Amino acid sequence: MITVTPSAVQQIRVAASQSEADELGLRVAARRDADGSVNYVMGFDEVRNDDLVVPADGIALVVSPAHRDLLDGMTIDYVEFAAGDFRFIFINPNDAADTPVAPKGCGTGGCSCSGGGTS
Repeated sequence: MITVTPSAVQQIRVAASQSEADELGLRVAARRDADGSVNYVMGFDEVRNDDLVVPADGIALVVSPAHRDLLDGMTIDYVEFAAGDFRFIFINPNDAADTPVAPKGCGTGGCSCSGGGTS
């Protein structure tokens, strides 16, 4: 199960509206690199037949089967790193670094990804 904080839900809604992606889910993916670190990506995408759809306070998170185990138990948050510097972060018990990580594809002001997504 993936948890999304209220601040992340609010920003995902804003990003979806700005990207005209209100009808799409937010696809979340992760990959473990050779050094053991985990890299994350997310973007708005259509749901595919074998995807896991996780409802989160009115938004739909979409996870492909290849990423389920690595993302299980993760929390997505939207936090202020420094004055005016807001970012999505992943807090993942499956990540040995045990440090919240800002995903690729999203930066200050919200998720800039639309369409395409990752699998």
